[in-house]
Amino acid sequence: MNVTERLYEAAKPVWEQCHAHPFVRGIGDGTLDLEKFRWFLLQDYLYLFDYARVFAWGVIKARDPELMRTFSANVDAILGGEMKVHRGYMARMGISEEQVLAVEPALSNLSYTHYMLAVASAGGPAEIVASILACSWSYAEIGTRLAKIPGAADHPFYGEWIRSYAGEEYQQTNAALVALMEELAASCTETEYQRLEEIFVACSRYELGFWEMAWTLEK
Repeated sequence: MNVTERLYEAAKPVWEQCHAHPFVRGIGDGTLDLEKFRWFLLQDYLYLFDYARVFAWGVIKARDPELMRTFSANVDAILGGEMKVHRGYMARMGISEEQVLAVEPALSNLSYTHYMLAVASAGGPAEIVASILACSWSYAEIGTRLAKIPGAADHPFYGEWIRSYAGEEYQQTNAALVALMEELAASCTETEYQRLEEIFVACSRYELGFWEMAWTLEK
């Protein structure tokens, strides 16, 4: 197996728990309580600012100009692209950005983003992408799976969320990150790979915790 295949297999048991989580299942069958989704939306919007900051660390740590551009483009994709989905739902639910920014991040949210930022500060481009990829890749897979549920992508409320993560643009962005991870880790030693796996699995566990945070309305 190549590096990304190994990472995928290492995180697969955690990702299966994400797929089986009642929050994710509730999006797929349209039964998720709107208050839980609202809390998820608020927390995820705050999360994305720090997610973009992790990519920004990549601009700082990269020595190759093209790699700098890649990290920079992803910052733009998050702030100007992925957050559009959130802002669309916020508008439908009567939530302003000012209201979101007044919300305190839940402890699970803070723990996750602080871990990623610590990895980015201490590591190099490969470690940065490993911390980022668990979120991107797991969402790409969740979107794809949910879109296969009959009628899920056409749900009047949750369908937009499913279509955005199952859509070609998001899937291509994630595929590019997977390819970048493979490129950056191509010549890593087994010890270096183990560090990447540790980061990737830890962030996958944080992803599972994020779904649970939203399900329980953790403050």
